[in-house]
Amino acid sequence: MTSLRVVGFSGSTRRPSRTRTLVEAIAKQVARRRAIRLELYDLTDAGPDLGAFTRDALRPGAASIVRALETADALIVGTPVYKGSYTGLFKHLFDFVDPAALAGTPVILSATGGGTRHSLITEHQLRPLFGFFEALSMPTSVYASDGDFRDGAITAPALLKRIDQAAAELAAFAEPSRSAHPVGRVA
Repeated sequence: MTSLRVVGFSGSTRRPSRTRTLVEAIAKQVARRRAIRLELYDLTDAGPDLGAFTRDALRPGAASIVRALETADALIVGTPVYKGSYTGLFKHLFDFVDPAALAGTPVILSATGGGTRHSLITEHQLRPLFGFFEALSMPTSVYASDGDFRDGAITAPALLKRIDQAAAELAAFAEPSRSAHPVGRVA
């Protein structure tokens, strides 16, 4: 069986971060179910290369992340919550993604925040964003708050169960076919 090329993207500007820990935990559960080739990126990997207004002006760091997102077999996307939404730089990076490139791409939506009041970000912010791209957001999204972590690790049983559910959905659904189609999916 061909391995699935999964790109994990954390919209955090810091490393280490709870958001990256969450994305990694989800990827680990997907890998328990099927062979994957995982590429992990943080928003900080784009660094100053993200300071562009057009895709043609992107510098190498940001451009390589955009290409990785566009050509993945599946995505695991996470963002920290700031003021009730994803970060501006997270959105800025996705503004450079070709609108047709993620069509049909399975994606797990995840987010981290200080408390439970931000838990609907995945439904009210991320799901519409990836709906615009015609990506196939998995039914189960994952939200983690500060209380779900202890010493940098996820410890909350309910969160671990939700991660497992989202990973099972992606593992069952995704197919390793996007590598042959650098932009968009041919059906």
